[in-house]
Amino acid sequence: QVHLVESGGGSVQAGGSLRLSCTASGNRDSRARMGWFRQAPGKEREGVASINIGDRRTAYAEPVKGRFTISRDNDKNMVYLQMDSLKPEDTGMYYCAYKPPWSTSWVGPFSPNSYHYWGQGTQVTVSS
Repeated sequence: QVHLVESGGGSVQAGGSLRLSCTASGNRDSRARMGWFRQAPGKEREGVASINIGDRRTAYAEPVKGRFTISRDNDKNMVYLQMDSLKPEDTGMYYCAYKPPWSTSWVGPFSPNSYHYWGQGTQVTVSS
């Protein structure tokens, strides 16, 4: 069982920055993968960034490339999402997700169906 807790959300003006954190208790497997997703009101949940726990290889969705950075501190069991040059369209609830190595459901790093555990989310609001 993996328990995820997000923090760091808030309200910022366009062009500002936020750093989201995700604490992953019960996660000790370097073969796992973690991701950040977001969901705006009335829209589907979309993946923004993903990272392998072991080799720290990352992937970014096109809308956030060059602005967001995902990173992992394995000693602290934390994953971070540094968000710079924020835009109003980045507004939404941001979720941390975990794909355990035993899971065979894989449809890509940005599909919610690829991940098995989810946090409760942290709200990010970007004003123009």
